[in-house]
Amino acid sequence: MKKYLHVIGIGLQNNLQYRVNYLTRTLFSFIPLFAMVSLWRMIYAGNSGAGAHNGFSEAQIIFYYMLVAVVDVFTAVNEDDWQIAADIREGNISQFLLKPVDYLWYRLCLFISGRIAFISMACIPLGIFIFCFRGYFVAPAAGTAWLFPVSLVLTALLQFFISYAMAMLAFWLLEISTFIFILFAFEYLASGHLFPLDVLPPLLRDILFLTPFPYQLYFPISIYMGKVAGVDLWRGLLVQFLWVLLAYAFARFMWARGVKKYSAFGG
Repeated sequence: MKKYLHVIGIGLQNNLQYRVNYLTRTLFSFIPLFAMVSLWRMIYAGNSGAGAHNGFSEAQIIFYYMLVAVVDVFTAVNEDDWQIAADIREGNISQFLLKPVDYLWYRLCLFISGRIAFISMACIPLGIFIFCFRGYFVAPAAGTAWLFPVSLVLTALLQFFISYAMAMLAFWLLEISTFIFILFAFEYLASGHLFPLDVLPPLLRDILFLTPFPYQLYFPISIYMGKVAGVDLWRGLLVQFLWVLLAYAFARFMWARGVKKYSAFGG
C-alpha cells in the first residue's frame, strides 16, 4: 500500500508542473457549457411548455449543466488512456512485468493524483461558473444527498476502468485513437453530457440504461436532483456498482490477454 501512496505523491508533483495547462483546459471546457445553458434558455423562452415534456424546469435544466461541470471535474479521464497506450507501444510496461507493482493499480493511483491536481486548478473557474448561475442553484434531495459522493466515486472508477480496458487494444493495434474517439462520442451522447436523458423517448432511454454510459454522468446527477428515489435509487446504485465490477474484470481480462501477445525489444 505504501508504494501506491508514493505513486500518488509522485503523480501529484508531476501533474502540478502543468498547472497552467490544467487551468487553461478548465477555462475552455466551460465555453460549451455556457453555450448549452444559453441554448436551453432560448428553448424555454420560446416554449413555455418545454418543462412538461422533459420533467425539468428552466432552473433545473441550467442547474443540471452546472452539475455536469462538477461531475466532470471529479471523474473525467483526460489523458490516461493515451498514456497507457503509449506505455504499451513504447515498451515502458516491461518494467511492470519484472517488478512487484500492479500496472492497473499504478495507473489508478496516477488517475487519482491527476484528479486531485485538476480539482485544485479547476476550483476557482468552477466556482466562478457556479457563481454566475447561482440563482439557479437547487439544494440536494433531502435524505439522499450523502449518496451523491458515493455514486461519484463509482462513476470515476467506472470511467477509469473502461478507459483502461480500451487502452489495452494497444497490445494488438499500433494506433487506437479512432476507437477512443468513438467511445468518447458514445459516452458524450449516452451519458447525458449533451442533454439530460429525460428528453429521449422512454424506450430509447430504457435501452440506454442497459449500458454503462448513463452511470458515467446522468445517474449521480439524478441522485443529487432527486430525479431517482426509493427502490429505483438503490437498484441504480447496485447496477452502477455491478458495472464497475464488470469493467474492472474486463480490464483485467484485456491485460491478461494482451501481456501474452506483448513483446519488447532492445535494452
